Amino acid sequence: MNLPITRESAWELVKKYNKDSTSLNHYLESEAIMKALAKKLGKNEESWGMLGLLHDIDWELTRENEKNHLTKAPQILKENGFGEEFIEVIKSHGYGFDCAGLKDQVRTKPIEHALACAETLTGLIHAYALMRGGMNEMKVKGLNKKFKDLSFARKINRDVIKECEELGLSLTEFFELSISAIQKISDQVGL
Repeated sequence: MNLPITRESAWELVKKYNKDSTSLNHYLESEAIMKALAKKLGKNEESWGMLGLLHDIDWELTRENEKNHLTKAPQILKENGFGEEFIEVIKSHGYGFDCAGLKDQVRTKPIEHALACAETLTGLIHAYALMRGGMNEMKVKGLNKKFKDLSFARKINRDVIKECEELGLSLTEFFELSISAIQKISDQVGL
């Protein structure tokens, strides 16, 4: 997957359309997990990281009506030189949800499962980190307990997180990799 812009330009593009610090933290966390997944799976860290960084580029433009999420992203990305393959992977994290007419779509490619499970897990990790006062010393065992507690961060779709298994990773391996990835950027995301 060719990247038409640098990581720095991609970050500026994200900030052009998104101002909320919670959103920006989510994008950075998604980028970190995607890069860690790429490294673990022998994939291109730059392109996987950029998918994480840009996956919700139109969120703040469409969040008033979630059905419109991912309707503006393709055009924004196309205007900035991204190809169809990149754009389709971005759209795939909305498959199965009532947005952009994607409800009946199903993820089939490893890169699609990676983006979906990575960006979804950020919410659980972030909520748990806030509850416990940061990322320091976060353990898989504690995160797993919160994962199983369906009343904790109840809007987070645990089935999407389980898509890590489509990558050949157990939940434990995925949690460990993701905790480590976010710990490395904890100062940037307020954790």
